[in-house]
Amino acid sequence: MTKASLGRRGVLATAAAALAMPAAAQRDYGRGAQPQRYPDPDIVAIDPKRFTARLGNSAIRRLHTGMSWAEGPAWHATGRFLVWSDIPNDEALRLNEEDLSIHRRFRSPSGFSNGNTFDREGRQIAFRHFHRDVARYEPDGRVTVVAARGPDGPLNAPNDGVVHPEDGAIWFTDPGYGALLNYEGQRTPESANTARPFMKEAVYRIDAQSGQVQKVADEPYKPNGLCFSPDYRRVYIADSGSTHYEEAKNIVWVYDVDGTRLRNPRTFVSMEFEGKSGFPDGVRTDEQGNLWVGAGWVGDGYDGVHVFAPNGERIGMIRLPEVCANICFGGSRRNILFMTASQSLYAVPVETRGAHFC
Repeated sequence: MTKASLGRRGVLATAAAALAMPAAAQRDYGRGAQPQRYPDPDIVAIDPKRFTARLGNSAIRRLHTGMSWAEGPAWHATGRFLVWSDIPNDEALRLNEEDLSIHRRFRSPSGFSNGNTFDREGRQIAFRHFHRDVARYEPDGRVTVVAARGPDGPLNAPNDGVVHPEDGAIWFTDPGYGALLNYEGQRTPESANTARPFMKEAVYRIDAQSGQVQKVADEPYKPNGLCFSPDYRRVYIADSGSTHYEEAKNIVWVYDVDGTRLRNPRTFVSMEFEGKSGFPDGVRTDEQGNLWVGAGWVGDGYDGVHVFAPNGERIGMIRLPEVCANICFGGSRRNILFMTASQSLYAVPVETRGAHFC
C-alpha cells in the first residue's frame, strides 16, 4: 500500500472516530455545567490536514438563549458589538465584546428583520420581512428604505445581504419566507397557500449611487444566505427551496461576478452527508477561501456548521444541539465564529479569520 493511501486511511479513520463521539444534543450548555474537556468533540475535523481552523484548546459556548428564532448575526468592527435578529419577537439584539453582555431591544420593533449587515460607513442594513424591504439605519436615527421594489414589482420579503466594499452596492436575496407566515412577518391574501408570495424568488443588487435595483439571478428556488469569495470574484448562494418545492435540491450555488452581473450558475456543494440532507442557510468565507455553511433540520450529528474547502469538499463540522440558521465572523481580530441557532447564540474561537469585514 502506498504512503498516499495510508495517509488517506488515516484521515478517514480520524474523521470516523470524531463523528462517533458523544452527540451534541447530550451536552450540557447550561449555567453551572462542568467545563468542556479539550479538544471539543463537537468541532470535527473531517480532513485534519485542510481543516486547520480547529483549535485544540477552544470550546463552543452558548452565549444567550431564550429566543424564538435567531437569525442574521453581523459584526460592527468599530463599535465592537454583534447585532442579530429574533424574528418572531420583532427585535434585534446586541452583544458587547468587552464583557459579552447581551442587550435586548436594540431595534424594537425591527420590522421582523432577518439578515443584517454593515456598510463601510458603519451603518446597519436590515432585511425586513414585515415591510418587505431593505432598510438602512442612519447616524441621526432616521431609517432609510433603500429598496422595496425590484424591476418586476414589490419584493417578496428580503432575507439576507452583503455589501461590496469597492462600490458600496448591496447584494441581497428575496426568498419570501416572511410573506408566507405571520409568525415571521406578514402573511397577505396574495401569499396565502402558495410557495411563491408575489414574484419569482431571486437575488438583487442595489446600486449605491443611483439606488437602482437590478435582478442578478433567479436560478435558486429560494435563495437564502449569500456571501462573496475572498477576492470578490465569486458569489455563493444557499438554496433552501426544498422547504416548498419538491424538485429543489439542498445545495449551495456559486456564480462568477462580472461587474454588476452574475454569470455561470452552477452547484458548488450538495448538503448531503452520510445519506442525509439538510437545508443550507447562512454562508460565510474565511481568508483561505473555505465556505462555512449554517445548516440543519436533520437532527443530532448533522445540525450546525459544515465547512467546505474551495474545491467543494467537506473538511469540517461544528455540531450544535439546535438547527443553525446563520453565521458570521467577528471579534476584534475577526476570528470568532458566531452562530445563531434556533433559540440560542453560540460562539467559538477559530484559527482563521473571516474574509470580509462583516
